[in-house]
Amino acid sequence: MKIKNIAAGYSMFVGLSMMGMWLMFYCTGGIPELSTKPAEIWLHMTGEITTAVLLIIGGYALYRRKVWGAQVYPLSMGMLLYTLIVSPGYYVQRGEVPFVVMFSVLLLLAVIFVTLSIVRHEDFAADNKDKRSD
Repeated sequence: MKIKNIAAGYSMFVGLSMMGMWLMFYCTGGIPELSTKPAEIWLHMTGEITTAVLLIIGGYALYRRKVWGAQVYPLSMGMLLYTLIVSPGYYVQRGEVPFVVMFSVLLLLAVIFVTLSIVRHEDFAADNKDKRSD
């Protein structure tokens, strides 16, 4: 299996997981900041959902060898790197070690995939036979 396909799968998996996590937290009342810091949490959630949507779109486009996938994927991964660096602080302060470990593993994998997309950029770019714009 090509590294590009694995990276695309990771991107889509993380994007779907982020959406699922926020949906679960919202439906179970697990976002206390909605009543204590509503503007801050809504903006945070908007950033995370935007990241998730772009991860799904970028991963799908990369997997389907769309020309624009090689542009959306790095943007979405950059957004993910920011999220994976900033978000764990909340769980560190609350002493929720499993979430901190999860974020650390996801960060390590994201760094690996971003590095590979730079070092092996020819594997991530659409080649002549892959230039399907549909």
